[in-house]
Amino acid sequence: MITNPHIIDKLMALHLDVNIWSARKKLSPEDFAHNAVLPPDDLASLGSKRICDPEELRVFGMLKSRAVSLLDRHGIRFLGGWAIAEEQAENIVVDLHLIEAEFTTAKEAFLTRYDQSVQEWIDKHEEWERIIAGSVVSAEYVRSRIGFSWKLYRIQPPDPSDPLTQSIAKDVGNLGTTLFGEVSKMANDAWQQSFAGKTEITRKALSPLKTMHAKLCGLSFVEPRVAPVADLIATALDSLPKRGSIRGVDLVMLQGLVSLLRDSEALAIHGQKLIDGISSQNVLGLLLEKHPAPDIFVPPGRQPILANCGLW
Repeated sequence: MITNPHIIDKLMALHLDVNIWSARKKLSPEDFAHNAVLPPDDLASLGSKRICDPEELRVFGMLKSRAVSLLDRHGIRFLGGWAIAEEQAENIVVDLHLIEAEFTTAKEAFLTRYDQSVQEWIDKHEEWERIIAGSVVSAEYVRSRIGFSWKLYRIQPPDPSDPLTQSIAKDVGNLGTTLFGEVSKMANDAWQQSFAGKTEITRKALSPLKTMHAKLCGLSFVEPRVAPVADLIATALDSLPKRGSIRGVDLVMLQGLVSLLRDSEALAIHGQKLIDGISSQNVLGLLLEKHPAPDIFVPPGRQPILANCGLW
C-alpha cells in the first residue's frame, strides 16, 4: 500500500515507444531450392535472412539506448515505463525531443538511400541475390516500422474501495524498494568497472556516484530513507580532494561506500539508521573500518574519516 498518498501528486508516468525495423525476413525452403549451401552468417541466422546491411540500422539502436539511459538516470521502472518526478518532467522531455530529432534525421537519411543500401547488400552477396531480392519491401513499409515516441501520464490516486486499482497502489508503494534495487545495480556496474581491486582511480570513476546521487535526490520523495542515502553519497564526494587521482584512505572509503550501495537491503537499513540520527560521517567511518586496506597512504594534512562506530 501507499504509505504516503502525496507521492502520487509528485509523480508522472512515462512510456517510451521506439520501433526499429529488423531488416529480417523468414527463411523459406524455396530459398534453398537451387543451392544446398548455407548463406554466410552476416546474411542469415536462426531461420531468418537480412535484406540490408544491419550496420545501416545501428544508429537507431544507439539512440534508443540513449533514451533508455536518460530515463534510467532520472526515473524508476514502473508499469512498463518509468515513474519520474513531475518537477523533472520538463527537462526530461526536452532531452527526449533532442534524441527524437536525431532519430528522425537518421530515419530520413536511411530512407533516402534505402534502395541503394539494398542494392549494395545484394552486390555484396551476389550468390544469394535471389533470396534477398525476393524479400525486399518498399521504403514506405520500412518507414512505418521505424519510429520514436513517448507518452507522459499523470497518475490518479487509486480508489481504496476498487480492487482493480490495488495493483497500482502496490507498485507505487514499492517504488522505494525498486529505486534502491536500481541504485544497487548501478553500483555493482561501477564496482566492476572502476573500483574492484584498484589501488588508484581517476576522477572519471566518480561519475557513476554522481549519477546515483542525482537520481536519489530527484526521487527522494518516494521513500523517507532515500534522502539520507543521497546525503551519504554527497558527504563522501565532498570529503575528497578537489583534483588529482584518488587513492589511499579516500579510495578505501569510496570502495566501502560502493560496496554498501551494491546491497539494496543493507542500503535501506543504513538509510533508516541515518534517519534515526547517525551522521553520514559515522557511516563512512564504519565503512572505512569494515574495508581496511594495508599501508593506507594518507596525504599530508589529511586525516582518515573515523568515527565512533560502535553504533549497531
